[in-house]
Amino acid sequence: MDVARVVRGDDGVERCWWCGTDELYVRYHDVEWGFPVGEDVRLFEKICLEGFQSGLSWLTILRKRENFRAAFASFDLEKVARFNTRSVDRLLGDAGIVRHRGKIESTINNARRAIELVEECGSLAAYFWRFEDRRDVAGVVPQTAKSVELSKDLKRRGWTFVGPTTAYAFMQAMGLVNDHLPGCTTRTQVERARRAFAVP
Repeated sequence: MDVARVVRGDDGVERCWWCGTDELYVRYHDVEWGFPVGEDVRLFEKICLEGFQSGLSWLTILRKRENFRAAFASFDLEKVARFNTRSVDRLLGDAGIVRHRGKIESTINNARRAIELVEECGSLAAYFWRFEDRRDVAGVVPQTAKSVELSKDLKRRGWTFVGPTTAYAFMQAMGLVNDHLPGCTTRTQVERARRAFAVP
């Protein structure tokens, strides 16, 4: 399959190939993926879920997203940062999420590191948008120089499960780069939203 292509859905809309025909995935593609995000809770949630996605499909995580929100206090930084070993044990027993000790502990650790970032930069948005990439789409790639830079900086700050591929998936989803393919109907909408977005 040529992965750098758009496909026409049954509704006549041209979309990036990867969202397929699953209704939930199509909606995610059309109204979320790539649109710029400036809310700290959404940014934190997404980078955590990208860590959980490692080794799995994003659709698997997307289908469990509401369960993750319930399990992780809606990704409230202060609340997650206070999770303890009993919290980890509780989450390991939650069949509604991905029960991976390392990823659960990483989310708690990253909440604590995120609070430190907010104290330093004013907000997570102010930090993450330093790594915005305004290049034209270059096809399907697993990482870029910007995502390597973001990954290295997060790791230096003590974050975990934030490799360059995970960082790039986060950047794509949160609008720090527009990787909707040429010909995709949503690409123009995302570019318009990015031009109007006030970078924190």
